[in-house]
Parts: sequence; structure tokens; C-alpha cells
Amino acid sequence: MKTPPRPFVFVNMAMTADGKIATARRSISTFGSPRDHAHMLELRTTADAVMSGARTIDSAPVNLGPGGLKYQRRRLKLGLAEYNIRVIVSGSGTLNPRAEIFQHRFSPILILTTERAPAARLKQLRALADDVWIGGRSELDFAGALAWLHSRWQVRRLAGEGGAELNAALFRQRLVDELHLTLCPKIFGGRTAPTIAEGPGTPRLAAAADFQIKSLRRVGSELFAVFTAAA
Repeated sequence: MKTPPRPFVFVNMAMTADGKIATARRSISTFGSPRDHAHMLELRTTADAVMSGARTIDSAPVNLGPGGLKYQRRRLKLGLAEYNIRVIVSGSGTLNPRAEIFQHRFSPILILTTERAPAARLKQLRALADDVWIGGRSELDFAGALAWLHSRWQVRRLAGEGGAELNAALFRQRLVDELHLTLCPKIFGGRTAPTIAEGPGTPRLAAAADFQIKSLRRVGSELFAVFTAAA
């Protein structure tokens, strides 16, 4: 059976030198440099859609937009829409309706959820978003969701920006084509501090998602690495 077309998926994350993306309290904080923030916006400029998990949306004042007029103009020069589509993932369908992203209606907001989401929550999600996709019983069917984004919303490049459990699900389902990592000169420590991929983890080495280094550059005290999925 032929696999339906899906977007090219790249994940962009900043992490500390000990591999953490937040403190032990799991609070969302910006610990990267202004250059890393600009790097994130530059990557968004190349994407038709930007995707993030519900926990990130609820806990941080983010709108997943292109980041201002300069980046909007770059998008137009690339032949893309002025504003990227925004995609939120919530397996349970739980989202704060007062989250920052819902206060900015400049581009479509799409929500991906599972059959676990009760009818009352689905009704709320449909009131918040421009479209809602449901697939998978306990875990989101990302392959189906990506095919839907490609066919229904013409998403050809999708930028994933975490959080950790969303990343882990994409890695587990072998749906990440490229990984961008900014290594920041900080040490957080802590057993409960999250890494770029959480969840149940890989039971054995042979099952690990495999990548190859594509590029590595130093800017100031940070390292910017790009990995591609191994064939």
C-alpha cells in the first residue's frame, strides 16, 4: 500500500550542555541567546506550518507566528504565505481557551487530538480552532495527521517546536526528517528536568531513531547543529 504524501518535518530545539530543555521544575524559560531566537524565527520562515504541544501552548506566552514584518517579507520572497499555519497537539483535547495563541487570529489554528478527547472538549476545541483533526485511540496517529495537513492544508514543510513528549512521539513514529539543535553553555541538572524527547523511551538500542550529522557551526558560545534522518 502506497504511503500518502506528508510534509517534510524538522524539529528545532535549544538544550543545555547536559541535554535539558527546561529546569527541574519543568518551567518554560528562554535560556538561548538572541541569536538562537533569531535562528528559530528564520527556520519558521521556511515552514508552511509550525507545530507545538498543548503543554507549551498553555504554559508560555507563544503565538507560533512568523515573528514580525521582516520575516513576513522573507516568507513572501520564498513564495510562501505571509503567515504560517499554527498547529497544536493535545492527545486529551485539554487546552486553556485563554492561552496567548488564541488571542492572535492572524492565521489558521489547527488542533490535532485523539479519540480520548470527550465530546465536550471537542466542542470547545472546534470553537477555538479553524479545524480539528481526530486520529488514534490512546496515542495520536501522526502519520495520518501529517497526511491530512498535506492534503487539506497544503503543508509541505512543518516545523516542530516541542515539547518533549511531542518530539518523542514523532521520533518513535520515524517522522522527523531533520533535527536542529542549539547547544547552550548552561547546566541545569535534575532527574526531573526534561530532555528533547520524553515519554516511555526506547527499550533497546536497535530501536533508536538514527540520525547523521549534516552541519555544525559555532556562533559566540553556542553550537548550532543540524542532523538528518538516516536512510
